[in-house]
Amino acid sequence: MRVVIAEDSAVLREGLVQLLSDRGHEVSAAVSGPAALLAAVAQHRPEVAVVDVRMPPTHTDEGVRAAIELRRDFPGTGVLVFSQYVETRYASRLLERNAAGVGYLLKDRVADVAEFAEALERVGRGGTALDPEVVRQLLGARGAVSGLASLTSREREVLALMAEGRSNAAIASALVVSGGAVEKHVASIFGKLGLEPSDTDNRRVLAVLKFLGS
Repeated sequence: MRVVIAEDSAVLREGLVQLLSDRGHEVSAAVSGPAALLAAVAQHRPEVAVVDVRMPPTHTDEGVRAAIELRRDFPGTGVLVFSQYVETRYASRLLERNAAGVGYLLKDRVADVAEFAEALERVGRGGTALDPEVVRQLLGARGAVSGLASLTSREREVLALMAEGRSNAAIASALVVSGGAVEKHVASIFGKLGLEPSDTDNRRVLAVLKFLGS
């Protein structure tokens, strides 16, 4: 895939370039600020942009604001945001209305090269990749949101893994249950959240958005 990286730390930026290049991706640009990020995406139209939440000049939310602008102006580009800490308000802002093609990881995940690469590729394909710790904190904060309170503990586990972007097979492996059991839990989640079958809506994405309280 074509990738654009926005990270103000030169060491981490170069490390990401090397990591992704080694795995066969084309890093079209590696920049240090939000304005350069938007310009690079406009020029290269990558499949995915990797964006640090905190960038110059204030090192607060410049990255996530640029990511939101990017999603609005370049909907064909997936956005994988990463941060040093769990910042649920930023995750919620980024995922508002549509969780397809969005990821939010902690920087520690970069150390697990296979996990990071899998998340990047999933986001580039239009999937969702949320850090398990972000999911845990969001689930704790949003447990009373309409429909979620009626979920069983197992269904909440399944929904949390769905929010991480896991397939049914991956969920079955993580929970050590059969694929059929996962399918039943997913169907029950859709029913309790009032998500009817649709030709246009991805119910997994809608379930994640309900989970986030968007």
